[in-house]
Amino acid sequence: MTKRGLSTKAIHGGDERGGFTDIIPPIHRTAIFLHPTDVNIRGRELKYSREDNPTVYLLERRMMELEGGNDCLAFSSGMAAISTLILGTLSKDDVIVTSKEIYGATLQLFRFLEKFGIKVVAVLNEEVSNYVKQGVKMVFVETITNPLLKVSDIPNLVKICKEVGAILVVDNTFATPILARPLEMGADYVIESATKYLGGHNDVIAGILVGWNLNGIWDWRKNLGGCLDPFAAYLVLRGLKTLKLRVLEHCRNAEEVVKYLTSHKKVKKVYYPTLNHDYEMVRKFMDKFGGVVSFELENGEKAIKVLKSLKIIKRAPSLGGVESIMSHPATSSHKNLSKEEREELGISDGLLRLSVGLEDVNDIINDLDQALANI
Repeated sequence: MTKRGLSTKAIHGGDERGGFTDIIPPIHRTAIFLHPTDVNIRGRELKYSREDNPTVYLLERRMMELEGGNDCLAFSSGMAAISTLILGTLSKDDVIVTSKEIYGATLQLFRFLEKFGIKVVAVLNEEVSNYVKQGVKMVFVETITNPLLKVSDIPNLVKICKEVGAILVVDNTFATPILARPLEMGADYVIESATKYLGGHNDVIAGILVGWNLNGIWDWRKNLGGCLDPFAAYLVLRGLKTLKLRVLEHCRNAEEVVKYLTSHKKVKKVYYPTLNHDYEMVRKFMDKFGGVVSFELENGEKAIKVLKSLKIIKRAPSLGGVESIMSHPATSSHKNLSKEEREELGISDGLLRLSVGLEDVNDIINDLDQALANI
């Protein structure tokens, strides 16, 4: 397998397909299997799709190859993957250090866990490494944060976590294994919301966990009931066939949009990893930075007006699909934070987040241009 790319085996399958001969993998749309039988997955007898399913297992084998681990589990959503990992790994009095700039629902989940005696230390993304010390059980970061697109210094976090014996979990949703492979850098687990770039078509909800020997987490998935549906697995498998092509084109389009926005007199600031102060550090382990661009206007009123003036770009709170999508973080992904909390994170009322799609980039820029002309 080539670095930061897809092997033919990972895209189209190989011996890991478990003996299937179909060019397009079948959807095993069944709740139960004949039992007893000599068919097994993970060394366990196949009997119930809540535990394992051949279509889901094929996706897991593909994602294991892509992320560079030796085991993978697929879940009904990215949040199901995160919650199952946390419940299967942490106990009362354990400490988790995380960034305040991770996905809002993830941070909310961590804070819910405090009622069970798990201590959560949440700090600004660039300060996470300063809080990793003896006694910390887990560190959870995102490769690229939302919505200000800060890139976590994963190699440094790997070094520090190994020194103190902490588990490092990286949410790789914005980067995908095309742009970064945290497991190859030394992380313990990688999370992906397959709803985003992996599926790539805004038609599936799914989550992926990749790591090393996930048998214990498999037990938690079985008992919590979060296994991915086989049809959803089929849709993600379909998306993986074009993942590299799509992600690289998203990057190219985003780079052109960044050039346009940075030169526009009505745009106060543009957020993209190539514009960050730590860009030289980031270049050591990443050379492209995804399809999400954020930019700031003078105030929230103008931001909402731009949002409502769009003709090609869709208004929605997700990302990573073929369609260009724009959201207003203050009233969507970060609406549950107080104004003071948003200000601490740098999320102003005038901030807009654009997931740059695969339309002709001139059409995307022209749509931005006509919308900005209205303010």
